[in-house]
Amino acid sequence: MSPWLQAYLTPSGEAVRFAIKATLAMLLALYVALWCDLERPYWALISAAFLQIRPMSGMVIEKGLSQLTGTLVGCGAGVAIMALFAQAPVPALASLTLWIMLCTYGSSLLRNNASYGCIMGGVTAMLIVVIGASQPDAIFAVAVARLSELALGAASATLVSALLWPIRVRDHLAGLADQVVNAAFRHAGKRLSDSDDLGALQASLTGSLGPLTQLETDSQAARYEGPEGPGRIRASHVLTRRTLRLLATLHALQQLLHHAGDHLAPATRRLADDLARELCDAAAATGIPQARRRLQALRQRALDGPDTEVTPLEHRVRLGLRETLGHALVMLDAREAITHPGRKRLRGAALAWHRDHLAAGLNALRAGGVFLSLAAFWLATGWTNGQVAMLMGTLGSAFFASRDDPAAVSLMFAKGMLAAIPSALLFGHVLLAQASGFPMLAMLLLPPLFLGLLGAASPRLMGYCLAFTIGNILLTMPGNGMDFSLDGFLDRAIAVMIGLGAVVAGFRLIPGVGPRLHKRRLVAAIVRDLRALPAAPVSEAETRFIGGMADRLLQLARHDDLLPEDRRHLFSLGLTGLDIGYACLQLRRRLDDLPAAGLSRSRQAFFAALANAFADSARGRPPREVRRSGAALVAALDDRQALTARHRAMIAGLVERLDLALRLQAERARTAQSPPAAAASSAPT
Repeated sequence: MSPWLQAYLTPSGEAVRFAIKATLAMLLALYVALWCDLERPYWALISAAFLQIRPMSGMVIEKGLSQLTGTLVGCGAGVAIMALFAQAPVPALASLTLWIMLCTYGSSLLRNNASYGCIMGGVTAMLIVVIGASQPDAIFAVAVARLSELALGAASATLVSALLWPIRVRDHLAGLADQVVNAAFRHAGKRLSDSDDLGALQASLTGSLGPLTQLETDSQAARYEGPEGPGRIRASHVLTRRTLRLLATLHALQQLLHHAGDHLAPATRRLADDLARELCDAAAATGIPQARRRLQALRQRALDGPDTEVTPLEHRVRLGLRETLGHALVMLDAREAITHPGRKRLRGAALAWHRDHLAAGLNALRAGGVFLSLAAFWLATGWTNGQVAMLMGTLGSAFFASRDDPAAVSLMFAKGMLAAIPSALLFGHVLLAQASGFPMLAMLLLPPLFLGLLGAASPRLMGYCLAFTIGNILLTMPGNGMDFSLDGFLDRAIAVMIGLGAVVAGFRLIPGVGPRLHKRRLVAAIVRDLRALPAAPVSEAETRFIGGMADRLLQLARHDDLLPEDRRHLFSLGLTGLDIGYACLQLRRRLDDLPAAGLSRSRQAFFAALANAFADSARGRPPREVRRSGAALVAALDDRQALTARHRAMIAGLVERLDLALRLQAERARTAQSPPAAAASSAPT
């Protein structure tokens, strides 16, 4: 069925409840704004609509606080600009352009609701400066009015969200955690069974990483839902860390099982096969206790060593299987702690995130260019509704910049706004001109708002339907002194479309970081983090490395989806970098406290060789210094008898495994980057 038919003919109960809640929040905000005789009540409606996009109670509070903070800072910036340049419009607009660029830059680097607060800081300052240009003696009153209207919308959205069909962040986090654990366990089952289905491996990987990054970001809103919120946040951090550790361990294990599986004892192969099966069954199990029982049954088998002396390879595989089981059991504990924080006391620090300053700078440059072009047009023409065009240009260029395909999303938004023009003309002007009193006003505004919000509950239609809802509000501009003239309505409609047209043109002319450059920057960021691992304390280095890798792995996997199946190598490249990072962290935990200056130099040289070899493997070049520097590290350990013979043998095996992993990754990259004909002619027969 078409998503449009599905959204409007067979809507889900959740979609209907969302539309009812959002509509009631907007009507409540409108009623109070009219009763208080605020200057522009429609801003309270727009504020309530944006806050209800994700209607979980904690998120509404967090987003409302971010919106109010951004609005307050934007008011301060707008008042400061007008205090300096009240009689000089060109310097005022130039300063405002720099402020909008700064806010867009910040929103591109920050996450979720903090990003939204930056956008509101830029939009609020723009409104104060543009509106204040015609009434410079009332700047402070304009700032107070904007803050009051947006605060009213936030309060209305928070009240309705808490009282009517409340949705809790804890339930949202529990659903995300289920997706993370189940997808990671399915991925583990495929890895341990040595599956060569690259598409299924990548699908299970992205199926875990996507909700994982969202879980880490959204968990911060749990602090607004009672004293158990911090416990849920810590559990989310633990689940994030352990999932990435599991993925790194699985990547290394599959390489060992694939290339050296014939040399393993039958008992070890059976243990790997049984663990693969039990992880897949645990992903399908109902309830955490049942999944935990399945894995704990294998725990003793993994801990019991064979009766005879084993080779270093055998020991490394069994150790990897134990680590896999340990990570999986901690993930189940973290999943349970998200729902019941009192049952498990877990510790976990917040993660650092990958930030691309070049992409943020391009977003800021684009937003500044869009606003400056619309502001120049406004100054040249003296157009009354030029402020509406500048509003849409500022909001769109900042809001859509972080989307995967911002030009397509902004065009989708423009189509939704275009569809709102006849709706706003009919309901907001022709019919509303004949009505009197708030009940009739609400009845006439209700149909387009409810229909738009009902469709916005579907992720595939949100761009169109949210634009349709906002368009009806902006084109109608409900208030105590409404203008029902046709020329005023058409003037606003033209301003809206010109503003969005400038946004679409901006994304076409300044498209941002392309896929090739983006991939190179992701690889360079991983190399930079690998080189920085020896410098910071282990816990701090791990926090920074894991947080960045979660984002980068997901982005590399998305880039891989755009390539032909026989040329996909980026998600394995990201996993290789994750594997190397964890190997370096494990070595640091073993070697950092050993008192030997020569050992420290050998360790630093080995880490640098791994980072350089990873960069080479991304270009299809085999590692050159890993074996030599690794042998020097093992020799330094032998000379000083710093570790037991078993531990030194394990480190020697780790060096050999990492060298093999980098050689395999270089071969994949070389095959993927070579022309298809050359790759076919060089393929082994």
